[in-house]
Parts: sequence; structure tokens; C-alpha cells
Amino acid sequence: MVKINNMVADRLDEVAGLLQDQNANQFRVRAYRHAAETIRLQNEPVDVTIKRKGLEGLQALPGIGESLARSIYQIVKSGRLGMLDRLRGEIEPEKVLASVPGIGPVMAERLHDELGIDSLEELEVAAHDGRLADLPGFGDKRIAGIRDSLATRLGRIRNYPKENLQAQPSIDEIFDVDREYREKGASGALGKIAPRRFNPAHEAWLPVLHTTRGERHYTALFSNTARAHQLGKTQDWVVIYYDGGDRERQCTVITSYKEPLEGYRIIRGREVECAAYYFRKAAKNDPQRLSSAADD
Repeated sequence: MVKINNMVADRLDEVAGLLQDQNANQFRVRAYRHAAETIRLQNEPVDVTIKRKGLEGLQALPGIGESLARSIYQIVKSGRLGMLDRLRGEIEPEKVLASVPGIGPVMAERLHDELGIDSLEELEVAAHDGRLADLPGFGDKRIAGIRDSLATRLGRIRNYPKENLQAQPSIDEIFDVDREYREKGASGALGKIAPRRFNPAHEAWLPVLHTTRGERHYTALFSNTARAHQLGKTQDWVVIYYDGGDRERQCTVITSYKEPLEGYRIIRGREVECAAYYFRKAAKNDPQRLSSAADD
């Protein structure tokens, strides 16, 4: 038995077990179990496979697609897997962000509070779409270093594809997952986990939803960040994780407190699209009113 392969396989088996306990899709559970068995049976250490052939070498193994290959890569390179931390209820966004060279605890807190960034994946998008450049203290050299560091940690094998910034589900689809999560959570139909943070009694209070739309997998749960607790939004802000082309992505759905969408559910960072969504919806329900508004 190869030691590193056993370590990786154990992590994948734990993911499968937690997904099983949280009523995730059984095909997804079996995929992680199969991947664990595949890695465990390899004679070559998985880190050697990565060094020789990169992610393509992992994807050449039986039953391991791009998503699983990236998960294995993260485990080998960092000893941890973000998805596993989430399933365990151990997410600490500020600590994760502060682990990136060029970002200390103070900047990590600003990224989390001011831009709503909760993960390395979100940080990578912000480093490419211009949001980091808008924050004082983030010059071109620092941003370039952050991009390079994240490319290594997240298993990039090519230049960041800018078109993937658009690889996201429709507003309708995200809102439908948000609706399903809040309705099932309110009815007590979802399993709950005991998050490690802000939970001194170790109470299992955080509902978790695993669901699908077509071939896309979703995981949804209320935000358990410091900011959500400070603002009393732990039963309002819903963090949704989903398959996003070359990696897992996430977004946060909140109830807007600003005009013109005050009181409406919106997707943080996609406010303009949400406004257009509600405008189209209003137009469909009351085209006469829309025509009058346009004339004004």
C-alpha cells in the first residue's frame, strides 16, 4: 500500500460518507467511493503521477473525471480539500484567504467583508475580473502573485480562461435552488450539521441541501461567517456551491436591503442581472404597466 494514496483515498471515502449522510445523489456518492478505490489500488504514488503527467494523468485513471482529478490534486498539494471542510462544517473563510501569499489576516478580513469573498475560487475570479484592483493595497504586482499562487493551489494547467467567468447558471436556476433550500429547511426536511465556528454547544443546526438541476450538482447551506452573525443574517444568506466548468464555484443569495430591489432575493455580485430578471418578470405579468413606464 502506498502511504500517500491511502491518505488521498481516505479523504475521498470521507467525502462519500458525508454526502451519503446528507442525502446527496447516490451516483455522486458512488463516484467518490470508486475514485477512492482506484487511487488506493495504484502502484505509483499519486503525487508522482501528478508530477509526471499533471491533471491529465489523474483523469486517465478509471472513473476519475476532471472534477475528481482537481479534488485529488488539491489534497496532494495542500493536504486538505475545501469541499470536505464544508461537509464537516469547518469552513473558516478568513483563515483560508489569509493563507495565500500576499494576503494577511487584515486583508483577508477586508476581502471577506467588503467583497463577500469566502473561498480561494472566488478570490481567483476577483483577481481576474478587476475587483481586487479596486481595493487599496492591491497593486498589479500583488495581484499577479495572487493569481500565480492560486493557479498552483487550485490545479490550473493553462492560463485562466476568461470565458469561464461567464460559466455560471441562470438567475432562474440559482433562485430555484435557493427556494428549495429555504422551503425544505423550514419544513425540517433537511439533514443538519454542527458547524465548528460560532457553535460552542456543538449543536447540529445548519441545514444542508444536495440537489441537481440537469447534470449540475448543487450544495446549499446558510452562511455561517462572522459577517452573517454580526448582521443577524444566518437564516437569510444562502451560500450555494455548484459545478462550474473547470472547478467548483459558489455564490451567495441574500434579501436585498437597497433600492430598487429592497426586499427581493438577489445574487451577490449579479445585482444588475437580478434587476433585469425582475423587470422581465414584471413585464410578463403586467405588460401594460411596463409600456406606460417606458413612455414616461
